[in-house]
Amino acid sequence: MLKLNAIGLLEKKGKTKYWLYKQMGMSYQNFTKMINNETKSIRYENIEALCYILDCELDELLVFEDEK
Repeated sequence: MLKLNAIGLLEKKGKTKYWLYKQMGMSYQNFTKMINNETKSIRYENIEALCYILDCELDELLVFEDEK
């Protein structure tokens, strides 16, 4: 399953979810669903913003995890 690795990247950079939420400028509800991998889709503009804000490449942001 493809998952968003934003929380892992935040931990590496010593930043909080609240910090990222303020940077993204999204509604809290949509941000929470996205960051917790509880959504079925993510807009390209949000993926681009996450890569820019977290200073990462796409393959660091989106990772495959085995379903258990």
